[in-house]
Amino acid sequence: MSERPNSVLGRAFTLLTAFRPGEAMLSLAELSRRTGIPKPTAHRLLGELAGWDAVERVPEGWRLGMRLFELGHLAPAQRGLVETATPYLTDLFEATRETVHLAVPDGIEVVYLHKLTGSRGPAMPSRMGGRMPMYCTGVGKAVLAFSPRAVLDAVLADGLVRRTPRTVVAPGLLDRDLARIRERGTAEEHEESTRGIACVAAPVPGPDGHAVAAVSITGWANRLNTGRLAPAVRTAALGIARSLR
Repeated sequence: MSERPNSVLGRAFTLLTAFRPGEAMLSLAELSRRTGIPKPTAHRLLGELAGWDAVERVPEGWRLGMRLFELGHLAPAQRGLVETATPYLTDLFEATRETVHLAVPDGIEVVYLHKLTGSRGPAMPSRMGGRMPMYCTGVGKAVLAFSPRAVLDAVLADGLVRRTPRTVVAPGLLDRDLARIRERGTAEEHEESTRGIACVAAPVPGPDGHAVAAVSITGWANRLNTGRLAPAVRTAALGIARSLR
């Protein structure tokens, strides 16, 4: 956010969203630093949030509470999508033993709703509830290629940051890549978001043809045959789309 919120609710959400992937706990001082909320105010708000089990006090500081996890699983659209997609994702996982993702668009990013982790694959930054950029991930590009032009304009306006030596940061090259994805119906990533990984993904189209989600298979870049796996990923994505309707 460009401006610090003045309302109690806004400041409370600012504290909750200060936590980043992989951070189990943050100190009061760090929460105050990240949010710009004075320590006394942050301490008072955290105390109220703890009363709702949204956060929990631990000896080293504060961590997110179970109530947030419960509320997240009550979101009806996402819950219905995960329930519908799970059999297709499981089939992909059983057939390949590679990591399988389900992600949905949110602004200029994708949010991972489900992840089945392959035992022989590389460690990945993705996690359930985590976010990644659209422009450099397989699921993100699959969504972006089948989204309104305004979404791509917003991605470009935010800037294409180089995450690895292979990240596409030239708008023209990204535009051409998205055109190829629309022709093939699948997207590929080869070490664009994370070194050592490759991915093949397909969009889950909604009634208007725009992607409401994407499915992917991810593994080691030197071993994953994205071309061979592309038909299976696309079949699963289209199956999910039919079931949703």
